Amino acid sequence: MIRRLPAMLALPLALTVSACGGDRPAAESNVDTLDQELAAAGSGNGADPALMGALQDQIMVDPTLTAQANRDSVSPPAQPYSAAVPQDGVASAAPRDAGALETAPEASSDCPQCTVAREAVTLGALAARQTSRGTADCARSLRYAAGWANRLPADVPLYPGARVVEAAGANASGCSLRAVTFSVGAPLQKTIDWYYTRTTKAGFRSGHQSDGEQHILGGTRARDDGAYVLFLTERADGGTDVDLIANNGV
Repeated sequence: MIRRLPAMLALPLALTVSACGGDRPAAESNVDTLDQELAAAGSGNGADPALMGALQDQIMVDPTLTAQANRDSVSPPAQPYSAAVPQDGVASAAPRDAGALETAPEASSDCPQCTVAREAVTLGALAARQTSRGTADCARSLRYAAGWANRLPADVPLYPGARVVEAAGANASGCSLRAVTFSVGAPLQKTIDWYYTRTTKAGFRSGHQSDGEQHILGGTRARDDGAYVLFLTERADGGTDVDLIANNGV
């Protein structure tokens, strides 16, 4: 079956046929005249020497630049660009400020807090089930916001390069409780040793417990009733997932 051409499609075709059979448009004649004038300018006695030099001289090409001139093409360049490549902005998982790490004591297998960590669904529930009465009471006032991760105690900070998942804090009624969930690229033992080194140097008496999968590192400090507890588990990619609860936050 032959379909009729739509009116809007047939109109341009009719104009084209008419143009081919009729006189040549003035615009086309002007283009031909311009071509003839340019040809005459290039061969006649009145040719401009500067113009002829610009048209006939060999184009100069810098081969070192042409090797990098295809950044908009589909295929990659034959060699890397000479410009420096910026860093990706992700902090290194290796701590730069910890110095020599002390080895945390071997974990005790008596770990009632390991069960608490597995059963707690939220950071607030985890904080509420701590043995410290003050921590448990303040847990009822926790408010969730990412900014609390920047208000941890100076002696119990985030691990360098940590990626924060969730954070909460409480400052009401004399509370200064902080709770943060984060992950680090460092292996489990290195993360434990880093926190053990940092907290013991700050005056905390720290202990280590584990049931084989869940690790607990926690400590107290008598001079200001400071306390912290870390719940650490090893990830399949070799990094570490951490829940941190601490008081005396800023």
